[in-house]
Amino acid sequence: MSAITETDPPAPANESLADMSRAFGRNLVLVRDEISEVSGRIDPAQVAALATELRLARRIFVSGAGRSGLVLKMAAMRLMHLGLAVHVVGETTTPAIRPGDLLLAASGSGTTAGVVKAAETAAAQGARVVAYTANTGSPLAAGAAAVVLIPAAQKTDHGSAVSRQYSGSLFEQVLFTTTEAVFQSLWDEDAAAAEELWQRHANLE
Repeated sequence: MSAITETDPPAPANESLADMSRAFGRNLVLVRDEISEVSGRIDPAQVAALATELRLARRIFVSGAGRSGLVLKMAAMRLMHLGLAVHVVGETTTPAIRPGDLLLAASGSGTTAGVVKAAETAAAQGARVVAYTANTGSPLAAGAAAVVLIPAAQKTDHGSAVSRQYSGSLFEQVLFTTTEAVFQSLWDEDAAAAEELWQRHANLE
């Protein structure tokens, strides 16, 4: 005689969807409010100094790891749309950095080995360095001519009261919105028509 194990019946599909819908609405507000709160604490003067460095650079190189690196790749694309010469560190066609060039780096901790090494190499070659970070006491910040502090929790700070989100999500989200605002500000100053920028958009997709 075989034993029959009784289990709870699965929740109806519509109940599960309702739970997920409520969770999504709640967490959308959470993400939105955290981005708004941290973005509001960024110093506009720091951003202006970084934007000035971008404007004056002969060429711009971007360096970041993981999700921060992805954000800087998106920022590089927008700067290219403005007609600036931009390269992504680590790509096979990226040339050597030289005096007159600028390295734009991002690291929440400011200690990401590859990013810090890129900054040190850039400085040794006579290029300037600017950085986005959550840690102004970091090696990356120490070697930068301009630093924008994004006051978000670092990815290893799992008990932070700054954010309820996982790991470095809030830093990366605010990094994205900040780089977009920088692009928008440079575009306002440039005053080029959107169609002019569009002519530079990739056509080998």
